[in-house]
Amino acid sequence: MRLLTHNMLSCNIRGVTKGYPLELEVERYVTKEVQFNPDFLKNIFPKIEWKALHDAAKKMNVNDLPEQVEPTMLDNDDFMRRFHHALLELHLEEGALICPETGRRFPVIKGIPNMLLNEDEV
Repeated sequence: MRLLTHNMLSCNIRGVTKGYPLELEVERYVTKEVQFNPDFLKNIFPKIEWKALHDAAKKMNVNDLPEQVEPTMLDNDDFMRRFHHALLELHLEEGALICPETGRRFPVIKGIPNMLLNEDEV
């Protein structure tokens, strides 16, 4: 599961009001090379919750993303490559996504998050 996916997911348990961002529990992650596409990054940038991306990347030992960003940084090639790496090349293979309100764990197995709810959670 890419951090792009993580950045878009939230907990949908009935009654949960603070289900985003999901906390990341990393057991194993891999890096998969993806072709660099600056136009995609510039278009997705406004939709990204930066703190969630920054914190998730830190859980995968990526410590070179700035804590705060601004659109002018999209003109910096070094920043764009670090953004690209964190967003698209880091893949959570094994671990869990954890609801910040309830603590409910959603397992990630072979890179696929299982966000199915139990009957009493719907």
